Amino acid sequence: MGRELQRAFLWIIFAMSLFMLWDAWQVYNGKPSYFAETENQQVATAETVPASATVAQQPIITDVNATIQQPVVVTTDLFKLTFDEMGATVARAELLQERETADWTHEGVPGVIFGEAETQPGNVVLFDTSASRIYKAETGLVGGSFPNHRTTFKLVSQELTMKDGQDTLEVKFAAENGGVQLVKTYILQRGHYGINVKHEVVNNGNIAITPSVYMQLTRDSGAVASQSSMYNTYTGPAVYTEEEKFQKLSFDSLADGDKDYPTYANEGWIAMLQHYFLTAWVPQDGEKREIYARQIDKNLFAIGSIVAVGEVAPGASKTIDSQLYVGPQDQRRLEHIAPNLDLVVDYGWLTFLAKPIYSLLAFLHSLVGNWGWAIVLLTVLVKAVLYPISAAGYKSMGRMRDLAPRMKALQEKYKDDKQALNQAMMELYRREKINPAGGCFPILLQLPVFLALYWVLLASVELRGAEWIFWVTDLSNPDSFLILPILMVATMFLQMKLSPQPVDSAQAKMMMIMPIVFGVMFFFFASGLVLYWLTNNVLSIWQQWYVNKQIAEERRKRVIS
Repeated sequence: MGRELQRAFLWIIFAMSLFMLWDAWQVYNGKPSYFAETENQQVATAETVPASATVAQQPIITDVNATIQQPVVVTTDLFKLTFDEMGATVARAELLQERETADWTHEGVPGVIFGEAETQPGNVVLFDTSASRIYKAETGLVGGSFPNHRTTFKLVSQELTMKDGQDTLEVKFAAENGGVQLVKTYILQRGHYGINVKHEVVNNGNIAITPSVYMQLTRDSGAVASQSSMYNTYTGPAVYTEEEKFQKLSFDSLADGDKDYPTYANEGWIAMLQHYFLTAWVPQDGEKREIYARQIDKNLFAIGSIVAVGEVAPGASKTIDSQLYVGPQDQRRLEHIAPNLDLVVDYGWLTFLAKPIYSLLAFLHSLVGNWGWAIVLLTVLVKAVLYPISAAGYKSMGRMRDLAPRMKALQEKYKDDKQALNQAMMELYRREKINPAGGCFPILLQLPVFLALYWVLLASVELRGAEWIFWVTDLSNPDSFLILPILMVATMFLQMKLSPQPVDSAQAKMMMIMPIVFGVMFFFFASGLVLYWLTNNVLSIWQQWYVNKQIAEERRKRVIS
């Protein structure tokens, strides 16, 4: 029975390894990963739309022309923004401090094998209006013949570049239609990806008006050009309200006309997500807003919020404040923009474990200043916490090593009666107080941490492009020089040498194959993940050697006495 249990554990680990390898291959060939989280996480409760709140039912038309009509370029320390005077929309946003990730398959060993030349990555571009991409931030007024994002605005500001020592830059546009003037002011601050946006409504007419300001993100459903072929991440709209919490709205569900999302709230935000980055509109808390999401063209979608301005008397004006975030999914930044905006960092079904691991990693990074060494320290801490259990497992393995000759003798004695052999081995384990599955527990206990760290490396922009040492220049990408996977395979073989050899020859052969399978699988994994497992192996080897030394010392003392 003991041998069967050990064999079952080995087969489970072997099957999981093959499945993860097959899953990586599926994603590499453009198919969805089985580890990807489902896009529609919850269903909102249907609401009755009040008769007075009909603005969301009015289509907000988007000009699908893929060119910027009247460009206005604004430069700060973080942005190179291109506004279009047609609507005073944000038509392009280049992030000057964020570089595109180099394709790891064009470097190192894969580059030599496939003959791919290394490319020089440019800056990350979020909003874009070109032949290959439509992605804009649009605003305007509804409720009458008022200025909207198809109205030509006039640039009012003179300064378009944030100078050294300047902390704030205001970019102002104005347009008038039907006796109503709309003044849009974008306030950019040094070091901030959050842009404060003011919509001032001035009534120059003779009658009172009751307009509403809409703030929408319009995007085509095309994949992100820089997205890796080795994993599957979510791209599309999302919404958060206090009542319904965080919800993703896939492009497919919007194309099908699904309305399963909250339509009214007094707080929250709407966003467009892609791997590591997002854009979001955040109206002020306490302002009642109407939320909408829809398909507006064959391959074009919009999500937005509508906030009522209230009655504006003739000659009077009112202002609606909001914030537009355009930048990385940096959790520390997002926490300051809006409550729960950091939920866009998607850790999948292991969020409950991945979030504490990220927090611990961030703390360790603050101590050592390097994410690679932070991963090494995290591994040491996890190993220290699990030390008593691991030590017990290694002691069982060490004692089994001492029993190898006796087990071999039992195998010879009962070679024609497997049932009798299993009973004899179980009796031997019971007499010697050995748990035959004890050696498997350290591996099984590591798996949740390993999977949670996988999601942390996949979702945390802070580790994107993070260097460790020498050849490891991006912990979120695989090691293109294969050094970490090869070292990991070597440590696995060394662990096998320190472990008791299986009595069953078929089992022994499978044990010899496993390091190769793991090595091939880890070739596709982020180097930070391989670093974690390699460090764990090194610590396990030391711990196993130390426990074996203790067992040998106990054996020596028994012989002397």
